[in-house]
Amino acid sequence: MLAPGFADPVHDAQGTFRAVMDALARPGQPRPLAPGLTPPAPLTPELAAVALALTDADTPVWLDAALAAAPDVAAYLRFHTGAPLTDDPAQAAFALIRDPGRCPPLGRFAPGTPAYPDTSTTLVLACEAITEGEGLHLAGPGIAGTVRLAAAPLPEGFVTQLAANRADFPLGVDLILTAPGRVAGLPRSTAVSEG
Repeated sequence: MLAPGFADPVHDAQGTFRAVMDALARPGQPRPLAPGLTPPAPLTPELAAVALALTDADTPVWLDAALAAAPDVAAYLRFHTGAPLTDDPAQAAFALIRDPGRCPPLGRFAPGTPAYPDTSTTLVLACEAITEGEGLHLAGPGIAGTVRLAAAPLPEGFVTQLAANRADFPLGVDLILTAPGRVAGLPRSTAVSEG
């Protein structure tokens, strides 16, 4: 039996959208996210909420190996969002990453084009924890001075990959980090350095 989506589709999607947009507008400052969802494993409630709020029939979605191996996840996303699934990360508007430690290199995802930088991939990572005030140093638009953010697990060589991603601005991918009850944004404009 298919797991239900949002209890109140309009208001729950709006609340999730607002939390994600606030997180991207203020990098390194996590926002609360209480989706109230019980999606099929291994899809987390937060990954599911972001997908339900941001994807539709016009936004191809790429699933990492952990999610792609679960047919119930694909069925859930297709039913609740209508989003087509793609096997090619470079064709994805959104990439759902259940296992951030095994995330493909950021360069494998679509960076957008000079005429349409908004056609890049947004990666949504399911971290186990997000903590502000420690970890990586973040600077850039939306940040007064610098802030610190720790998230785990993260892809190997994460800071180096983010530097390469930022070097091609306005091209590059954006990242949404989720953890139980939280969401944080790392847009391509953010400069990230080791703590």
